[in-house]
Amino acid sequence: MTSTSWPRVDITEDKNAYHLKADLPGMSKDDIKVNVENGVLSITGEKKEEKKEHEKGRFYHYERSYGSFSRSFNLPEDTDPARIEASYNNGVLDLTLAKSEKAKPKAIDVKVK
Repeated sequence: MTSTSWPRVDITEDKNAYHLKADLPGMSKDDIKVNVENGVLSITGEKKEEKKEHEKGRFYHYERSYGSFSRSFNLPEDTDPARIEASYNNGVLDLTLAKSEKAKPKAIDVKVK
């Protein structure tokens, strides 16, 4: 999987799926778009600036960032794009990328004669 730098993302794997968590604090789920095309997962969105703060006075220190973002990841070959699920809670986007059934390891009992 390849990427750039924001939002910060953690990716884990278990036997059934890949799990991607992206920190997107201060955003609405309506500001986030997840798309899969040609084996590439893209997360895009826009964090809108809060105009109210400008009305309270001049900024003394400014660290929070606003604007558009885009992250893209090449999907592993064993991912089933039709079975990707997404949820957004408490500023964290959580994606589950299910592995295709044919890619899951299977145990086979072999009878010894």
